[in-house]
Amino acid sequence: MADVIQLLPDSIANQIAAGEVVQRPASVVKELLENSIDAGARNITLIVREGGKSLIQVIDDGIGMSETDARLCFERHATSKIRTADDLFNIRTMGFRGEALASIAAVAEVELKTRRTIDEVGTEVNISASELVSQQPIACQAGTQISIKNLFFNVPARRKFLKSDSVELKHIISEFQRVSLAYPEVAFTLNHNGNDLYKLPPSGLKQRIVGLFGKNINQHLIDISTQTSIVKLGGYIGKPECAKKSAGEQFFFVNGRFMKNPFLHKAIMNAYDRLLPSGAYPSYFIYFDIDPQSIDVNIHPTKTEIKFEDERMIWQILHAAVRESLGKFSVTPSIDFDTPGFDIPYLPKNAPITFPSIDIDPTYNPFDEQPKGAPTHKSGGNKQSVTGWEQLFGDMPEEPNPVQTRIETFESEGMKATTSDTSNRFYQLKGKYILTNVKSGLMIIDQKRAHERILYEQYMAGMQSNTNIKQKELFPKTIELLPADYELLISNADELAKFGMEISNLNHNTISVNSLPASSSVTDPAKLIENLLAIMNENHALPFSDAKHRIALSMAKASAIGYGKVLSNFEMQEIVDKLFACSEPNITPDGKKIIDILELDEIERRLK
Repeated sequence: MADVIQLLPDSIANQIAAGEVVQRPASVVKELLENSIDAGARNITLIVREGGKSLIQVIDDGIGMSETDARLCFERHATSKIRTADDLFNIRTMGFRGEALASIAAVAEVELKTRRTIDEVGTEVNISASELVSQQPIACQAGTQISIKNLFFNVPARRKFLKSDSVELKHIISEFQRVSLAYPEVAFTLNHNGNDLYKLPPSGLKQRIVGLFGKNINQHLIDISTQTSIVKLGGYIGKPECAKKSAGEQFFFVNGRFMKNPFLHKAIMNAYDRLLPSGAYPSYFIYFDIDPQSIDVNIHPTKTEIKFEDERMIWQILHAAVRESLGKFSVTPSIDFDTPGFDIPYLPKNAPITFPSIDIDPTYNPFDEQPKGAPTHKSGGNKQSVTGWEQLFGDMPEEPNPVQTRIETFESEGMKATTSDTSNRFYQLKGKYILTNVKSGLMIIDQKRAHERILYEQYMAGMQSNTNIKQKELFPKTIELLPADYELLISNADELAKFGMEISNLNHNTISVNSLPASSSVTDPAKLIENLLAIMNENHALPFSDAKHRIALSMAKASAIGYGKVLSNFEMQEIVDKLFACSEPNITPDGKKIIDILELDEIERRLK
């Protein structure tokens, strides 16, 4: 029987390694930027085309490479940082595995130009799918310029699963932000399709945060700093009022390396306990400086997870530091027992009770000249008769009985019932659910999800017949966005217009909102854009193959009534009627349950 075990060729082994290291264009960006940082670059330029699918180019002014190193860096396990196994536990540099460039070269066309300052000429290396195409001397500037072209050109199955340009660009921007936040003293530039999205000069940490996330964040940053024998901690956290509905501005860095850590994230969320609304995420930029021997950064292929020797102690230190900063800047409520209170007048036990009195002049006429020193009268225990007042109301209709026109409400255990003259069919619970009795028991309807289903079908039907109604803005709202959000909206502007939202591109990451969908419950353009972006960023992989379905669902979610909105009986009736006129009233377009029925038998069983 023939042997079945054999050694893989290097080209196949590199492609397998690429599956772990190179997942999408953003993975390439991360590796190349980290290499530039390790090379001591002070100016780094990232150029991207079509979301990184056709070109990723990084230009730096680092130390460069010799002719031999330029060729050897594409070999597997080639590294400049590791000499012995002990070095793995004393790492302060970024790239050290020695397989990133080999993996990238296995699934792309790579062009490398590099020169050291001590060399008169540089070296150019061209590699395609792990095969060396050419190597020759070349005149170039000091540093390194590397271009990755046609990523996954030889692995069609991998390229097919790449997302749209806007989604891939969003991931690239995330990697760019992580590296540039870790090294604010380095100048960074990000250019996409010929437009500079970021141009960041060397600066301090706070200026770098403002440069990446906009001027508005500047006034919401709170300094955090503490130093212990275990870890040195610093950075900034955001005030609770600037918390956002979607995550995206949460960053941990350990010794200059970005890290994901849900356990430490929970420490910060606990520190913000009772300061944030439900579902909101605070911004934070936390930097840990810790002994490299007490951490392990080599537990994940992308090196975004780090294992701490004493993670629980780090949790306690971080939690205490965040609470201290929130209290220091008077963000958390506090009680000051030294503050004098207001005086409460002393009332003797048997003192007579008298009605308070005010000075009035019943003969005062604002159209007559009021003589000085006009007499005033006191109203209180002594009542004075004023005649002629009936003439003021002679032409007014008789006021109806207030009991007949009053809208009666019933509140008990968070249940609100709104009663009109004609019906009493619906109740609202906690500003979230619509309750109504049916033959089999009690029907419970999620009001927000119901409205999402109604709007979704309205948008889809209106788009097919080109009848979506829009409300023109009298004064178009100008909104400045983050680069990733700006690119996402502009790339979907044509689809959004079909649903009634018209936006204009003013360049420089700025848009103008010219009209909104008439059916939207959100009338503030800035608020609607914020809701829409949060949903589009969270649901970029919605289960729809057609873009119009994704946009329709995003618009419906952003425009639907929110939880906590008190509805009248008429509004509840309208939602229920429109819901059951939909083709799928039971579930939302993304598959969430809208209606449930609490059976009468279950109610009776609970009351036994």
